[in-house]
Amino acid sequence: MSDDRITEIPAIEVGDPLVDLYSHGISAEGRQLVREGVADRLAVADSFLPTGVRLHVVEGLRPLRLQLEIYNGYRAELQRLNPGISDAEVHVLASRFVSPVEVAPHVAGAAVDLTLVGEHGPFDLGTPIDTTPEQSNGACFFDATNISREARTNRALLADVLTAAGLVNYPTEWWHWSYGDRYWAFMEHRDHALYGPTEAPVPAERF
Repeated sequence: MSDDRITEIPAIEVGDPLVDLYSHGISAEGRQLVREGVADRLAVADSFLPTGVRLHVVEGLRPLRLQLEIYNGYRAELQRLNPGISDAEVHVLASRFVSPVEVAPHVAGAAVDLTLVGEHGPFDLGTPIDTTPEQSNGACFFDATNISREARTNRALLADVLTAAGLVNYPTEWWHWSYGDRYWAFMEHRDHALYGPTEAPVPAERF
């Protein structure tokens, strides 16, 4: 995500509102907000799954302050693990797993972290969501080979339906899929992103 080819892509806001995934029939952890264009595509992907299998979203929109906290925390962890690493090197390492706030898809409401679930609970996708490359020996990478055959099959199913619906995967995180952000624009050879950073509306006070 630190690649200049991505960071220099402009975001020309199309104005899609934030919507609650529940309103689109998507299973989610609590109230998860995403851009309407993302929600529409997740609903399409969900409909492509076999009977009894559903997408389950763990996180959608992420506040800017939280994105910054996560990025800084992971950066500090990498500095502890790699004494003497330069600021530029740690930025590149950190950015392969946690997006800098200026390009982060989650803060634009353009990305989701998700998995597959069935009647007996979550499917095996190889690692828990948010497991770092250091914690998983790289098994969090979508194309990792150090996972079970079942996990590889489940990742392939996830990719089939989400790609068909127009989303793209960030390859260091099997669970991270997006539409309309700068990384999506880069992967889809678009000259601009559709969504820039946004914040959830503050509920009006009741008197």
